Amino acid sequence: MTTMDNQLDQFRDVILDAADRKQALCIRGGGSKDWYGREPVGDVLDTRPYSGVVSYDPTELVITVRSGTPLTEVEAVLAEQNQMLAFEPPHCGADATVGGMVAAGLAGPRRVAVGSVRDFVLGAALINGKGELLHFGGQVMKNVAGYDVSRLLAGSLGLLGLLVEVSLKVLPKPFAETSLRLALSEEEALRRLNEWGGQPLPISASAWCDGVLAVRLSGAQAAIRAARDYIGGDEMHDAETFWIAMREQSNDFFAQAPLLWRLSVPSVAAPIALVGEQLIEWGGAQRWLRTHDTSAASMAAIREAATAVGGHATLFRGGDRTGDIFQPLAPAAERIHRNLKQSFDPSGIFNPGRMYATL
Repeated sequence: MTTMDNQLDQFRDVILDAADRKQALCIRGGGSKDWYGREPVGDVLDTRPYSGVVSYDPTELVITVRSGTPLTEVEAVLAEQNQMLAFEPPHCGADATVGGMVAAGLAGPRRVAVGSVRDFVLGAALINGKGELLHFGGQVMKNVAGYDVSRLLAGSLGLLGLLVEVSLKVLPKPFAETSLRLALSEEEALRRLNEWGGQPLPISASAWCDGVLAVRLSGAQAAIRAARDYIGGDEMHDAETFWIAMREQSNDFFAQAPLLWRLSVPSVAAPIALVGEQLIEWGGAQRWLRTHDTSAASMAAIREAATAVGGHATLFRGGDRTGDIFQPLAPAAERIHRNLKQSFDPSGIFNPGRMYATL
């Protein structure tokens, strides 16, 4: 029996003991995203001892890694083959792990062009609340057609079980990239982003704030040159630093936000009038609101504004983490969540209340 097999047995023993005692477990890797969601509770189950790359086939664009593997280690392995995790996951700290990346389900600026974390999860293995090691999906895209539990784990915040292994689709890094900066009002920026979104332009990221729109172009040199001539604007010389800061939310907008809301809305939604400063990403589909107002009335107004245009709002950072963080679920959706939780975690030990108080 290998060391990693022994580690799985140790995980299983901890889980079975916790289930027997009805003791909550806080699944944690590097703890880089402890701030996300509702307040963590329970005894810490550290995933980091279960670490390492299981397999990697650059020609098939698939990597399989254990959940406790540092995210930086995976990115370094991929970089050696000029490949990447295309959805640009935020690290939120030097100790970020792959398991935490999947559980949080957060994606960076390139998500608008390539998809979310969920879109790149091919397969997964987890230990459920009964101590059973379950495998879902596979290592190629054709194995994940239909209802795929492995993708449900992306963004689940560890509510369904202990993720121990995941297979991810990876992509080659772009041949070339350039970024442009344009001085535009919010209305004009949204209009142009939606206009460009309907055309074959190699836009891989966008961000508008305080009268300035930044656009990143990725792909072949000829396509970038044509898009640059069409879009106009000035070339950004600090582009790499800028987009990393957007991914990690380390720029001034985010750093100065005592309370940060994320609004997920249709990209065609008009500017949303709310008290505070806004930053717009993903072609208008993701809008960040920086505010000081922690009142119940303000929270209700923000959620109502997002709902009115067909979206939802999340209290992303700051504020009372024991209250409602995510948009309340509709009754039908809540039943589905409850049934999934009961099926995978009948004793309710995995990260209880991390997403919703009732789960």
